[in-house]
Amino acid sequence: MDIFFGIFLGLFFLPISLATALAIKLDSKGPVFADTPKRVSKNGRLFHLYKFRSMIVDAHNLLRTDPRYKNLYEKYKKGSYKLSIEEDPRITKVGRFIRKYSIDEVPQLINVLRGEMSLVGPRPYYPDELKEQEKKYPDTKNVIKEALSVKPGLTGLWQVSGRSNVNFDKRIKLDAYYARRKSILLDLIIILKSPWVMIGGRGCV
Repeated sequence: MDIFFGIFLGLFFLPISLATALAIKLDSKGPVFADTPKRVSKNGRLFHLYKFRSMIVDAHNLLRTDPRYKNLYEKYKKGSYKLSIEEDPRITKVGRFIRKYSIDEVPQLINVLRGEMSLVGPRPYYPDELKEQEKKYPDTKNVIKEALSVKPGLTGLWQVSGRSNVNFDKRIKLDAYYARRKSILLDLIIILKSPWVMIGGRGCV
């Protein structure tokens, strides 16, 4: 199902992807794809996640090291490692649009076809995010392991259940619930819900 839908969606989104890549190059300096650190996959393996660049170059590192973003970084950590597109000054003009409608996530179809992700699964977390959130929510230690027992997904139960409006402790429990109840039927339900979340831009970050 991953391969079939991955190829189908890749062809479907090809015109949008080409237009997005052009818009990114015209809007700001830097590569088309985001230069973000590796994410955590199944059983703790790390992989490079493909996303369209929606921020300034080196945005991930600047948030953590640039004194100008010190207060923003603290807010980022307190907000379960999320910032809304309205409050994040690193986001470009094109970036605001593609993040609102999740167009920046489309290149993850490459990860799906490479076998690093599934169409449906838990959110692909950053290693430092999991480490810090486990300290903040110590009762989630076993739940995190459960969530990491399956491949991360392009979409998932968290993504169709509020996105940034759901804090980490509830988000990781949703991911663990999916890992326990994973089935073709549940995947299809989540896939059918996903376009409406994209169109509505609900809870975008």
